[in-house]
Amino acid sequence: MKPVIALVGRPNVGKSTLFNKLTKSRDALVADFAGLTRDRKYGDGKLGEFDYIVIDTGGLNGESEVLDVRMQQQSWQAVDEADVVIFLVDGRDGLNPVDQEIADQLRRSQRPVCLTVNKTDTLDEAQIAAEFYELGLGEPHCIAAAHSRGLLKLMNAAGALIAGDLSSEEESVDEGLRLAVVGRPNVGKSTLINRFIGEERVVAFDMPGTTRDSIYIPFERDGKNYTLIDTAGVRRRGKVTDVVEKFSVIKALQAVEACNVCILLLDASERITDQDLNLIGYIIDKGRALIIAVNKWDGLPAEQREKIKSDISRRLDFLSFTKIEFISALHGSGVGKLFGLANRAYESAMIDMSTPELTRMLEYAIIQHQPPLVRGRRIKMRYAHQGGSNPPVIVIHGNQTARVPDSYKRYLSNFFQRELKLFGTPVRIDFKTGDNPYSHIRNKLTPLQQRKRNRFLRTVNKK
Repeated sequence: MKPVIALVGRPNVGKSTLFNKLTKSRDALVADFAGLTRDRKYGDGKLGEFDYIVIDTGGLNGESEVLDVRMQQQSWQAVDEADVVIFLVDGRDGLNPVDQEIADQLRRSQRPVCLTVNKTDTLDEAQIAAEFYELGLGEPHCIAAAHSRGLLKLMNAAGALIAGDLSSEEESVDEGLRLAVVGRPNVGKSTLINRFIGEERVVAFDMPGTTRDSIYIPFERDGKNYTLIDTAGVRRRGKVTDVVEKFSVIKALQAVEACNVCILLLDASERITDQDLNLIGYIIDKGRALIIAVNKWDGLPAEQREKIKSDISRRLDFLSFTKIEFISALHGSGVGKLFGLANRAYESAMIDMSTPELTRMLEYAIIQHQPPLVRGRRIKMRYAHQGGSNPPVIVIHGNQTARVPDSYKRYLSNFFQRELKLFGTPVRIDFKTGDNPYSHIRNKLTPLQQRKRNRFLRTVNKK
């Protein structure tokens, strides 16, 4: 097993910057803004011959606000999971009373601790490190995470603290179905994730914007592997003014592209908004399997339930390929059904389709509804084959296929959706036109010869 390294410390000491450097990614949001990270975030990394899993955490600041307390609980859970803790302090700020409190708790945790002084570029390392010996956590290691200075030495020290053999062999881990929960702010996405896994894995709070980053959580249920993705709420573009929120929205949209199945969460206490429709359109455009869950359903009066059902049937009538489930993430009602629906949608999204079967379906579709005429000539579709999965892609070969109107494309998409009995996933139709072997002859005809040729072809087509 790879060792687990937790990064802890006060807010804005550079934990997310160090996380990105150690994982060679940009997965963690980084800004000169205290309290940006709220949930614990996992990533794989390798430095030299040392493979590891690193956990980014929210800042420990000793505040008593409810949200701050929940963020700190996430950080201390990361400490409990870790084989070694990298305790980051700020070399520019010097020793802080909160650093003393964190050091005391880390000693009580009985985890190996690697004291790390960050932001020491342009400073006298020896002089800065001397101040932090007072914490009683051994020799401080000076680094500059933003410039990748001192990281190899730090990780060698962390590796030396971990008991047992640190095998450099990387285990292949099956991520399984990647299931993303998306929606507008404060619809209950983090509460649903916590309900799925049965613990307070992410910070859930009755305040819009609590989740700022996309959190990837490995999970196993009934012998199947899943990766749950909690995302930040997505508001209308005109309402997003804060820089951090803009990055959060980008991360949420990237999570849609990275997943196999999306659960779009709606709030039963509010009407369906244009932003909900925009998110549905984005998910379908990206070709991801989709399930709609209407949250906060428990306790609603019958009149309001009828109103939201009427609103759904009116505004979401185009979602005939999926199912709308009514749930309560807080109390758990209806939540268990979502896994069954997600597995059905995933199987449909990853379906294997044979070329003879698709070609027969194409012929039957053409018999039922002929393609339109283009310039007096019928569009010809010869055969079909599979071009990809997640979403299922059907490639149709023929003549003049570039001129197939959108209405006929929708007809074919709905036809294949129905005949293949696909659930929860859109079908994408691609067209390929074969080269005309006589095009060089046509180009040599005079205008008069071309007109005669076109008249002859129209006469043949009418017959």
